[in-house]
Amino acid sequence: MKQLTLIVRSRIQQDLTDQLRMMEQIHGFTLSHVEGHGEQAEGDPFLSARDKVVGYTPRIRIDVVLRAVDLDIVLQELKKTMGESKNGKGIFYWVAAVDQSGHL
Repeated sequence: MKQLTLIVRSRIQQDLTDQLRMMEQIHGFTLSHVEGHGEQAEGDPFLSARDKVVGYTPRIRIDVVLRAVDLDIVLQELKKTMGESKNGKGIFYWVAAVDQSGHL
């Protein structure tokens, strides 16, 4: 199993969640509101005046646990449909191993 974590601008939340819901490899996900801090934020054309003053940018974090064999399929589909052309710098992501998952 793998955990795919996606960090995106708030403005594409709806498009991305719609895309994830349509993918047969994904059976659910967790969505969280987070704050982005970093050097790259300075040149972000999507920053509001408020974001520049407070020093962080609102982002959405989406965590998906999926089968390892499905990971490349999901990433390729997201790159095709939600990549750089849709939102400037694209989606930042990382992948981590999941040793165990389930419901208690």
